Amino acid sequence: MIADDLRKIMRDKKRASLGDAYINLAYSLSLTRLGGEPKGIKVSDRILADAFKEAGLRKFLGTRLARKDFANASEAILTEAFQTKILTMEESVNVISQDNDPVSGIANLLKLAVERLTQP
Repeated sequence: MIADDLRKIMRDKKRASLGDAYINLAYSLSLTRLGGEPKGIKVSDRILADAFKEAGLRKFLGTRLARKDFANASEAILTEAFQTKILTMEESVNVISQDNDPVSGIANLLKLAVERLTQP
């Protein structure tokens, strides 16, 4: 997959919509695993946008974008990785659980997803 293909995925609103549910579930399962009690959490656009930037993905999108655009791009990437079976929910939970900071955990997950998506 080349940069243009990745950019197209990042701008896909339908993928982002599904990705919202995916990351909320993965993050909630991660917190449940770490805390021992069930938790249902909505991951904020701020966390997703910060994770997107921390993962070094900012270069793939244009200028003058809002936080929501970066959050949507994060969600779209994760949806594509899951739908193409290169990332599982269990892997997502494991990666997020390795870090106490949600931004860093999700950034690591995004890096893994992009690495796998861009492999020949």
